[in-house]
Amino acid sequence: MASNVPDELCSPNDEWEKRMNEVHMNPNDLNHLVLDYLIVEGYKEAAEKFSSECGIETSIDMGSIDDRMAARLAIQNGDVQSAIERTNDLNPLILDNNPELFFHLNQQKLIELIRRGAIDEAIDFAQEELAPRGEEKPEFLAELERTLALLAFTDQSCSPVASLLLPSQRQKTASELNAAILSSQGQRTIPKLPRSIALLLWAENASSPPESFPKMDLETGSLSDLH
Repeated sequence: MASNVPDELCSPNDEWEKRMNEVHMNPNDLNHLVLDYLIVEGYKEAAEKFSSECGIETSIDMGSIDDRMAARLAIQNGDVQSAIERTNDLNPLILDNNPELFFHLNQQKLIELIRRGAIDEAIDFAQEELAPRGEEKPEFLAELERTLALLAFTDQSCSPVASLLLPSQRQKTASELNAAILSSQGQRTIPKLPRSIALLLWAENASSPPESFPKMDLETGSLSDLH
């Protein structure tokens, strides 16, 4: 229904919403965007329910999400060996073909040993499992030396590399493994939705002048006022 409000009485936000409403967006495209995010991030039950409610058929084996998320969760809980075993059960070639990932998993295993105070075991593990790989690739050696720097401090929270003990380090390793498993299954490793949001933010920041259109609050979905 056309608006009866004269154009000169419309606020800038009203004009912007009017333009947005004139843009045709296929709801099915939005649904696929959401489903893609749920699958990549491992929300199996939500993905199944969403695809059923929206009538979207997918070739993705939903059962594979459970195995992938079990490996990812194991790392987030500090059980790296379990994650390695689960990954090998899924596909042994994942780690065989990705030496960088395998090193990072063992590096995370070393971090967990240090976290638990198993210093002697940590040193033995570093010498037997990680040092030989560091000799093959200098970048691995630098990461190993950085990790072992944790041992130089009685209070490891005071170490310049204390960030290795934060949950974000586990999450980083878990995300790398998650992406490798997805890639081995021929799936997308990065969901489209966050990239779309990043593109939106880039477009907002690149707008000239900055006041040319309202900015969106990503938490509420509301638009800022234009003056």
